[in-house]
Amino acid sequence: MSHSFRLPPLEIQEHTLENGLRVVLNKDNAIPVVSIAVYYNVGSRNERDDRTGFAHLFEHMMFQGSENVPKAGHFQYVMKAGGTMNGTTSSERTNYYETLPADQLPLGLWLESDRMRSLAVTQENLDNQREAVKEEKRLRYDNQPYGQIFDLINEMIYKNFANSHSTIGSMEHLDAASVDDIRDFFRVYYAPNNAVISISGAFDPAEALALVDRYFGDIPAQPVPPVIDVSEPSEVALNYREWHDPLAPFPAFLIGWKIPARRTPEFYALYLAGKILYDGDSSRLYQKLVKGDESVIQLFGFTDERRGPSSIFVGAIPKPERDLSQIREVIMDEIHDLAAHGPTAEEMEKIENQLINDAVRMRQSSMTRAQAIAEFALYDGDAHLINTELEELLAVTAEQIRYAVGTYLNTENRALLDVVPAGRG
Repeated sequence: MSHSFRLPPLEIQEHTLENGLRVVLNKDNAIPVVSIAVYYNVGSRNERDDRTGFAHLFEHMMFQGSENVPKAGHFQYVMKAGGTMNGTTSSERTNYYETLPADQLPLGLWLESDRMRSLAVTQENLDNQREAVKEEKRLRYDNQPYGQIFDLINEMIYKNFANSHSTIGSMEHLDAASVDDIRDFFRVYYAPNNAVISISGAFDPAEALALVDRYFGDIPAQPVPPVIDVSEPSEVALNYREWHDPLAPFPAFLIGWKIPARRTPEFYALYLAGKILYDGDSSRLYQKLVKGDESVIQLFGFTDERRGPSSIFVGAIPKPERDLSQIREVIMDEIHDLAAHGPTAEEMEKIENQLINDAVRMRQSSMTRAQAIAEFALYDGDAHLINTELEELLAVTAEQIRYAVGTYLNTENRALLDVVPAGRG
């Protein structure tokens, strides 16, 4: 692709406090708001095999109050100040973030520091948040048609337990968890030296750094958490599984592939291949299956970007009475074609425009900037990568995409999950 296009670099400063907390500042005065993102280097990949679901349980626990903030107080303080906030858990990390009017930066930093320093880990909080997680599991996974298929495909793609188990985890493990287990987990993983805080928006960098130091500087560092092995053999764990879904109105399927880690040339090439195959209305599979022969109700494709082996899945809910194997054949034919001939010049041009649009959109929001910067700092130790990633993606050639698709997707080494509506098998 052409390399003429360059976005002006974001202004970035990186600092590390004495206790190991990494601080990344991105000043942008365009709008009088400020976003704070705190990323802890703990996700489901860090869980013991008899204590799954801890990383996600913790995301809930973090809103249960701390020394100076009452239960649910974090939320109320932010709302009353006119802000928004949330937290999420993935395989890779747990993050917490808020966007506030620019003059409320001290409030946001004080709130985040209070819970890093003194989370209220009590039996009562553990009990009620355990119930909250169970309710979430019932709502989002157990009682949703197709609600479990992404967890199931991960178990088919990955052999290493660190990679294969779900973030929601096992309810039996959560039931077995004691307050001491939770306190240990908090001490090890919710330490300043295991975290990154990024601030993006309208603020004075020297002032912001002084505030971070004031609120976070005296939180003690902890021993470094154990290193985890996320390595995988190249083959998938399981090629085929039939899953009887009691709630599915129609049959469906999901195909999964194991691919190299994020930020490798192969990952970038496959990420772009995903855009060509399934991303948006102009993608090949959308044009063929949704627009063309109108055989599917819903098409989904997704690249799961991880620090270790990553994955791609493509799936569909076909229209009633349509032949699933025929639809899968269309998918594999397109992959085969991409592996044989590579993307067209037109597709390469379209990707270029998409990537530039994505990058511009990401930069327009202080929150997406804060999150992207925190992620690079946490995963790669270098927040400045935010300024070069677009160039790296634009440098990927059609030949690299063709080769990566041939190597990783156009192969029998894949997982197929067949979803059968229960009672229809």
